[in-house]
Amino acid sequence: MSRNRGRVGQPGTQRQDSGAAQQIVNTEGATNEGTTFSFVVPTEFVELPSQGKYYPPDHPLHAQDSIEMKQMTAKEEDMLTSRTLLKKGIALDRVMQSLIVDKRISADSLLIGDRNALIIATRCSGYGNEYTTAVTCPACDTKQDYTFDLNDAEVYNGCEFEVVEAVNNGDGTFDTALPTTQVTVTFRLLRGADERKFISLVQKDAKKKQDHLITRQLHNLIVAVNGDDSADAIKYLINNMPSRDSRHLRSVYKMATPDIDLTQTFECVNCAYEEEMEVPLNAEFFWPDR
Repeated sequence: MSRNRGRVGQPGTQRQDSGAAQQIVNTEGATNEGTTFSFVVPTEFVELPSQGKYYPPDHPLHAQDSIEMKQMTAKEEDMLTSRTLLKKGIALDRVMQSLIVDKRISADSLLIGDRNALIIATRCSGYGNEYTTAVTCPACDTKQDYTFDLNDAEVYNGCEFEVVEAVNNGDGTFDTALPTTQVTVTFRLLRGADERKFISLVQKDAKKKQDHLITRQLHNLIVAVNGDDSADAIKYLINNMPSRDSRHLRSVYKMATPDIDLTQTFECVNCAYEEEMEVPLNAEFFWPDR
């Protein structure tokens, strides 16, 4: 198991010579004499939890351990507050796409863990590493403002595959044997586009007062059953999979997925209760002054 503490959110090497990242501001002749000026928006390199291991050879991030990002500007803040983009659920995607220096890279094609690393780094560069949000103590129910340090996040590169009982196929997919049915399932790591599609389907289910959270997740993960990649084979397995097998597959997927671990210690100001808590990512994450 590989974890690196304190590397997410900390500024990387800033560059002033990257042509793709240069944002020149020129106001010559706009107001008074002497107002001409220009500058380059700084960039930084963000460590990828995946280390580029699970991208196909034709992807720009294949075998790359970092990605170059511009720092957020007022233009990206406009995207974050756009009612149209927020309603469509694509505001954050537009921001990520705008900030990625290499325009060959689509934000939708990023593995979810790598995407999370970019989101946290963007928040740190734009608003700082301290994130204050309302937290309710699990012990005494006291609601309080609590400050988390995003620089304390851990980069999680995924478990060794013998630990998670999975075989890396070398193409971004993995095989694991289900403990009850002994079926071999081939699953894949999800990307930004998969996450957005999943959220959209879950929201549609909620409007119909239906709940297919687990089966939706399994449909996203599974690409083959005993080597059969037909939709019928996958659907049959999902509809008849014992709960033990379902839990096993979801657990193996979680352990195999490179990601950012935002678990930190919460201490209640009222009763001194302590607990390891996942940092809550709510609306205040990108709008700290609201």
